[in-house]
Amino acid sequence: MVGPQNLYLPRGHYIWMELPNEREETRMAIATINPATGEVVKTFEPLTGVQIEQKLESAASAYQKHRRTSFADRASKMLRAAEILEKEKDECAHLMTLEMGKPLKAAIAEALKCATGCRYYAENAEKFLADEVVETGAKRSFIRYLPIGPILAIMPWNFPFWQVFRFVAPAFMAGNVGLLKHASNVPQCALKIEDIVRRAGFAEGVFQTLLIGSGPVDGILNDRRVVAATLTGSEQAGIQVGVSAAKRIKKVVLELGGSDPFIVMPSADLDATVATAVDARIQNNGQSCIAAKRFIVADKIADEFERKFVKRMQELRIGDPFEESTQLGPLASADAVSSLDADVKKTVAAGARVLTGGHPLDRPGNFYAPTVLTDIPKESPAYKEEFFGPVASIFCVKDVDQAIQIANDSRFGLGASAWTNDPAETERFINELDAGMVFLNKMVASDPRLPFGGVKYSGHGRELAVQGIREFVNIKTVWIQ
Repeated sequence: MVGPQNLYLPRGHYIWMELPNEREETRMAIATINPATGEVVKTFEPLTGVQIEQKLESAASAYQKHRRTSFADRASKMLRAAEILEKEKDECAHLMTLEMGKPLKAAIAEALKCATGCRYYAENAEKFLADEVVETGAKRSFIRYLPIGPILAIMPWNFPFWQVFRFVAPAFMAGNVGLLKHASNVPQCALKIEDIVRRAGFAEGVFQTLLIGSGPVDGILNDRRVVAATLTGSEQAGIQVGVSAAKRIKKVVLELGGSDPFIVMPSADLDATVATAVDARIQNNGQSCIAAKRFIVADKIADEFERKFVKRMQELRIGDPFEESTQLGPLASADAVSSLDADVKKTVAAGARVLTGGHPLDRPGNFYAPTVLTDIPKESPAYKEEFFGPVASIFCVKDVDQAIQIANDSRFGLGASAWTNDPAETERFINELDAGMVFLNKMVASDPRLPFGGVKYSGHGRELAVQGIREFVNIKTVWIQ
């Protein structure tokens, strides 16, 4: 397909020339489709090239003002955003559940977590970005952290509020502004976030939602007013955005998912470990980059772990995500069900055994049966790929050496969880697991106080904590003689 034509003008204006055979893509569906029923609830028209240009100009103008505001001013607005999120948590949760199927209880927790993230950076940003004095013999020398400009945030549907706010809070407190290209199946979430930021008091243009498909993204990255990008999404999307940013010498932070190992050694409390293992696999209906996907269990306890794990997976309450008792809701789309089922079938055809599940559920909506696979062949999808859905793969290992070897035998390296009460094993897991995050005797989770990100094909750069706010700043050296 012939690509869109994107050009620089002397003043950096964005041009989107829609070619005849690009029309279908540029008018791709941006819609709310209830994944529990398949009902098309609401559709939206993508922005035109002229509208995109207006938003880019608005972002550039807003940045020149926002960068000069004080930390106290930004913090007061960020705290107001936290208050709105807390007050309107039910409304925010309803939109998340409606658009991507997250159980309502989890959606409420997500809204509150966003408020926590806003408060964390409101309270800590000034300290994180304070001048750092360096003794050099000069009259005065120091490092100053300054904003860099408008940043494009390309965000996924699976945590439609949290993914955005964990960018917004540090970026805006640093003095940057943002343009959000959200996933096309969560447009109402995207617009709600824009509304929250506006009502919190941030000026016009500081945060703007771009209702667009993937087509215009390269042109936006090509515009000189956009100085950097952050993306959470698929490996292929990360490669495309990374290449586009590299061509323009623009920084990009990438979080590209993972196939997280969950290692269980004989010294672990088995009952507690199994209970957490199921939660770690089915969180967000199994659609989380840090969900445990590969369960690597010592031979000595493998049979008991397998029996208890399968039983708990079979007992999960599946149903309407708006029902409080529901533990597992639908996948986000019909395509997600088809893709997951195809990979499960390929894995079984290659020699894996199905201990439970292994098929879509015969009911309206995008439901997939809780599934457990074992005897996973090395060349099968379950060994190599990230499974987005309630499918767990069990691997049996003879010792800690083999556990680490299998855990690291993946192109991904986001998170890892290991369960042991042996101090020597603990140190080995911390030092030898190829992951950006290692959690011992706890499932992997994001926390505003800790850096979040991975290694290998899980991406590069970090979100959250002090490391996250310093990703998109000019680390400026100052020497006064």
